[in-house]
Amino acid sequence: MADSELSAREADAWASYQRMRTQLSGRLGRELARETGLSEADYEILAAVIESPDGSVRSLALRCGLDWEKSRLSHQLRRMTERGLLVREECVEDNRGFIVRASEAGRTVAEAARRHHEAAVRRYVADVLSTQQLDTLAEIASTVLEKIDAEDAQTAR
Repeated sequence: MADSELSAREADAWASYQRMRTQLSGRLGRELARETGLSEADYEILAAVIESPDGSVRSLALRCGLDWEKSRLSHQLRRMTERGLLVREECVEDNRGFIVRASEAGRTVAEAARRHHEAAVRRYVADVLSTQQLDTLAEIASTVLEKIDAEDAQTAR
């Protein structure tokens, strides 16, 4: 077997992870939309904006933090602004960019979405895994993310 080929055990583990990820993400997204009217993208943006120290984020920082393409973020921000969830303001430090803030309506729906999202994560993950399994899940995620970050750092050089 070549180094790049997965063993049966590795392939099975990956397939199980993929099924879980796809089904969990789909379930959380559908429940979020049904309960709050927000898409996962809406929620990601509102959470990032609201969790920032002063409740605002430069569009470039938001794009980098979410790891989204510029056009995807631009279209998403436009749609959310049109729906009254966000307010866009000029950025005095950089006239090419802008500042994003959550509107009052955006804050209200984001808080409801946060509560729903946390309850769903508890129901589908935290309540069904043991303490040891949760610790292992966190360790696995950290290990994989460290590898991705290391390769990103290498590529950036």
